[in-house]
Amino acid sequence: MSAPQPAPPFDAGPLTDPVDPRAVSAFQTELRARGTSGVSAASIIAIVVFGLVFVVAMTLVGATMVSMFTDPGASSFAGLGILAAAGVGITIAIVSWRRSRVARYRLDAFARANGMSYEATAANPALPGMLFGLGRSREATDLVRGTQPRFVEFGNYQYTTGSGKNSTTHRWGYVAVKLDVPLPNIVLDAKGNNGFGSNLPASFQREQRLSLEGDFDQYFTLYCPEGYERDALYLFTPDIMARFIDNAAELDVEIVDDWLFLYTQRKASTLDPATWAWLFGAVGAVITKLDQWERWRDERLLIENPTAAAAASSRVSPQAAGERLPFAPPAGLLSPPPGVAHEGRRLKKSFPWLPFVVVIGFAVFWFWSRSF
Repeated sequence: MSAPQPAPPFDAGPLTDPVDPRAVSAFQTELRARGTSGVSAASIIAIVVFGLVFVVAMTLVGATMVSMFTDPGASSFAGLGILAAAGVGITIAIVSWRRSRVARYRLDAFARANGMSYEATAANPALPGMLFGLGRSREATDLVRGTQPRFVEFGNYQYTTGSGKNSTTHRWGYVAVKLDVPLPNIVLDAKGNNGFGSNLPASFQREQRLSLEGDFDQYFTLYCPEGYERDALYLFTPDIMARFIDNAAELDVEIVDDWLFLYTQRKASTLDPATWAWLFGAVGAVITKLDQWERWRDERLLIENPTAAAAASSRVSPQAAGERLPFAPPAGLLSPPPGVAHEGRRLKKSFPWLPFVVVIGFAVFWFWSRSF
């Protein structure tokens, strides 16, 4: 195993330095001028609910105060309780609102100090990862983006499943790295962040599991499309496996189309300098090895459409072809264009049986225990 890669230097000062309230207000005005107040949909709902609760609470307070003057012995204790509850609720709401404004200001300053940009919210982000097509009310928040040496986006993401009392809001942090060429859909399910089974929102057919050499399997379960095992071995050479083990063992990883995603069930865009150091280190360690991935080509494209492949490719020598491809082509073979054949573009998903097995087992145990 290689030594862990140090995080690239960055300026974390804006995350913790004192802020000028006037600068925070000016930045909030700037956000509104951009067409976004920086307030997420969930925050808007919370504000509306709080407003309704506030109106009801003030009505009750008014009625209680009148009652205290007409019958003080009977209602004074209840009135004081309502007043205290209303005061606590209003204080919490104001503090939370101010903290969110300051957090957005700090993240914007942090992004600018490190040559990046900040965006407060983005509804329905057009990303191909497994998280981004699930549920409803999809929203990314606190997006910090960089473009050098390649495009990278750090963000927090949430979506809602179910309805009514059974609705659940799922929250994730993610890092999206733009690749230069499309690659097969490969998932690394990190074992270090799993609980009772995988924490991923999707399950994949067991036939797509691939065991790699060394101790890689102790840290990740790798899934690749059937028939792409040799390609996965080309992409995940021992040095690249070591980079993932040393720097991303607590992150789930997905390669899909021309994107690399790192997923975590904690905030990725945060005011915690240690989190940024961790994620910067993981990204920096991985992207230094992406040149090898950019040379990968899918020979299946020559079979799918040999005419188009020939038009988009140039003749290469056997030696050059061997350097570009994860196989040794015969002399004179045309190099396929960048891309992935249909069967390698998406992993095949499986039905998540485990939750149902647990529920059924609990129901059977409950009925059995009730019968005695």
